[in-house]
Amino acid sequence: MKKIIILGSTGSIGKQTLEILKKDKKNFKVILLSTDKNIRLLTKQIKEFNVKNVVVSNKKKYEILKKKLKKINVLPDFKEIDKNIKGKADYTMSAISGFEGLTPTLKIIKKTKRIAIANKESIICGWGLIQKEIKKNKTEFIPVDSEHFSIWSVIKDFDRSEIEKIILTASGGPFLNKNTKNKIKIKDAINHPNWQMGKKISIDSATLMNKIFEIIEAKKIFNIELKKFDILIHPKSYIHAIVKFKNGLIKIIAHDTNMRIPISNSIYIGSKNQNFIKSKKVDLNILNSLNLQRVNIKKFPVIKLLKKITKENSLFDTVLVSVNDELVNLFLQNKINFFKISSKICYLINLPFFSKFKHQKPKNLAQIEKLNEFVRLKTRTLSVISDKK
Repeated sequence: MKKIIILGSTGSIGKQTLEILKKDKKNFKVILLSTDKNIRLLTKQIKEFNVKNVVVSNKKKYEILKKKLKKINVLPDFKEIDKNIKGKADYTMSAISGFEGLTPTLKIIKKTKRIAIANKESIICGWGLIQKEIKKNKTEFIPVDSEHFSIWSVIKDFDRSEIEKIILTASGGPFLNKNTKNKIKIKDAINHPNWQMGKKISIDSATLMNKIFEIIEAKKIFNIELKKFDILIHPKSYIHAIVKFKNGLIKIIAHDTNMRIPISNSIYIGSKNQNFIKSKKVDLNILNSLNLQRVNIKKFPVIKLLKKITKENSLFDTVLVSVNDELVNLFLQNKINFFKISSKICYLINLPFFSKFKHQKPKNLAQIEKLNEFVRLKTRTLSVISDKK
């Protein structure tokens, strides 16, 4: 039986990963799960998969679960993971959302043979640190975002010099063809037309900030220069990436709007016992009406940030992530309106005390964490707290 670890098991990606494993329990043993606050769902997962080790990062929820489940190793963080996890897991899904996923990802790499990362912030802020740990521990890495998994599956056997262009597609979110002059409600902003996602990623999709992050991710993961990437709007989310090679071939990667496809493939790669995903038949109506289009910069002003991305890894990547995270949090707290997310991030990152980080490379985790706290505090201080103006 293959040993499995899931970081962020109560989130969208974590739950879908467990649903895949549930259909093939005889071949897998879940040895560690983690959550922040959702101990009710975590308790169900523990019982269903007979899990002996869990991490609960929220202090209050940790104390509650530790008293409730005395026969289970309930840990408050990943510092003592070596004492509870012997040997290496065969597969780890890193799906803790937001910046909070970076530390657990770095801690768990040495405890797994393969790691699938679905956390954008970890790769954007700490790719250099992650890459170092991956090489040191000889851990296989697979990106799980549908776009990056699609690119990876196509170019993994090609030399980077053979690639001419890589296009990522964006759905355009819930407001692509709607009048957005009126005040945007939270429930409308998180109502993605194609995907079932968490609030944070849904907001990023609505502003198109998720594509800015995905370009940064792809540049780092595949070690391909920024000028070779582009973004096209594709409302149906059927095509996930387009790769043009210098030999004239263009490869288009398409699949249903179902994250179980890249997740399942990342689990079963190299296995003869693959539990195949039931996907829809090829839809000619979709293929004949792909409706690919250029990004409207007036509707999605964050696209201007592509010109701000540094060629080399820098702490400015952390600035982008932290400013955006804080602005999204302010919107979800009804403290700023939806449009301020895009306008504020475009304004704030140009301020001297943020832009100076373009010239600084990340040295360690502590430095990145300290910068994250600084940027968040500055963003809260400088942002409009009331949306009444």
